Amino acid sequence: MDRASGVVLHISSIPNEYGIGSFGQSAFEFVDFLVDTKQTYWQILPLSTTSYGDSPYQSFSAFAGNTHFIDLDILVKKGYLDELDVANAYFGDNPKKVDYNTVYYNRRPLLDQAVAKFVDEKGYNHPDFLDFYEANADWLVPFAQYMTIKEEHGQAPWYEWPEEYKNYDADFVAQYCNEHINRYDYHLVTQFWFNEQYTALKAYANKNYIQIIGDIPIYVARDSVEMWTQPELFLVDEKKNPALVAGVPPDFYSADGQYWGNPIYDWDYMETTGYEWWVKRMRESFKLYDVVRIDHFRGFESYWAVPFGAPTAAAGTWKKGPGIKIFNQFKEDLGDVKVIAEDLGFMTQAVHDMRDAAGYPGMKVLQNGFFGEDSEDLPHHYPENSVAYASTHDSMQAYDWYMNQANQDQRDQADKYLNRAKGEHPSDAFVRGIASSPSFLAIYMMNDLLRLGPEGRINTPSTIGDNWDWRVTPADFTIDLKERLLDITETYFRENKAYISQNDIINGINSVSAEAAYLPDDEPLD
Repeated sequence: MDRASGVVLHISSIPNEYGIGSFGQSAFEFVDFLVDTKQTYWQILPLSTTSYGDSPYQSFSAFAGNTHFIDLDILVKKGYLDELDVANAYFGDNPKKVDYNTVYYNRRPLLDQAVAKFVDEKGYNHPDFLDFYEANADWLVPFAQYMTIKEEHGQAPWYEWPEEYKNYDADFVAQYCNEHINRYDYHLVTQFWFNEQYTALKAYANKNYIQIIGDIPIYVARDSVEMWTQPELFLVDEKKNPALVAGVPPDFYSADGQYWGNPIYDWDYMETTGYEWWVKRMRESFKLYDVVRIDHFRGFESYWAVPFGAPTAAAGTWKKGPGIKIFNQFKEDLGDVKVIAEDLGFMTQAVHDMRDAAGYPGMKVLQNGFFGEDSEDLPHHYPENSVAYASTHDSMQAYDWYMNQANQDQRDQADKYLNRAKGEHPSDAFVRGIASSPSFLAIYMMNDLLRLGPEGRINTPSTIGDNWDWRVTPADFTIDLKERLLDITETYFRENKAYISQNDIINGINSVSAEAAYLPDDEPLD
């Protein structure tokens, strides 16, 4: 298989003037950055809606998109927003951090205004909207209904709603939403815009030979439309309370383990349906992404099941998952799909066997290898069918680990193993370490390419607070950064094999620039 590389940069981290990254011009320009440095992949984190804690791994829906990523400039261009209204809105004053509270409260009035104008001008008769609605109604309508009721009840989760709303009744809910039509319209139209804008961005990336690696959590949240409308998919009691929830057992890092609280699937029931829901989820994911990374892959082989309401995850036990059967079903229904298995943490031979039987590459993280012994996480052990990382969105960045967590013996081992030159930045040595590895794919965190320490941390698992808010600025995309990334890519023969000539890059594919692709002049753009 061809050697290649790519960069992790989530949409929320992309620079702009509106508090959080979007599918706007800066995203198109990041594609150009990847092209100029001969990358093949752009990896992003889940595009799903976020709730408490701002984590994209706790979403109201397995299918709906995060409307924070809708680009406001595009809505201005289309005439749904006034440029002055957008310019006068306040989204926070730190370009390196997302202020979620400010973004949440100050974007919504603008989007409400834009939706009202769209509905007033187009109604539901716009052909592209109708196509989107008809193709996605099976998840779109329940999601819009769920969010309408949720917002009318102060954002409370479904299990805290009045009794008449807790059990999904399509006719009753449709009547309720008709009485609150503005909220219902909002969620339909913003999902349409999310899909429309993202599709244009992905098309530009693919046209430039950049593939998108997406990310899906294995579990859904308890506060989700799936738990409300399809409780049969989960292990629940007669009141739809989870019988068991997900977590992680006690380990070296936590005597109590991690109590995630996500409901557990009823895998026996899912098997009787041919894993229909999961097949649908994967099919929809491959409409968005060229490659799908499945988080917590080991949960398909066995999972830590904690009794609902237990004081800690230590009360859990291991349960068997569907194993290779579900991946065989994917192959039967979807063909040979491109999947990356997130197989980090404590893995058993059974998990490795399941991954290998499915044919999926696993993940290797370099900073996990330096413990004074011949670790499987050191690059000379990486199999070709693997994806190498220096760090991940859930870990310390490479420089942070090197300076603030590793002891002197670990630093000495890393320096010697990576042959770190005098004056070479530790982050650069780690990036070089995975670039030179046998793994067919090396993925660099943008935070590591920027040589960041603790200020570049994206998420600290099992904590609520300063997570998921890191952003880059335009000033970060220096000539030095581009030259370093291009050099490491060419040195270790990871340049994009479909890479077009430098002349074509300068002139743009078919003479279409990032700006033109992002904001075309011809109308209608809807």
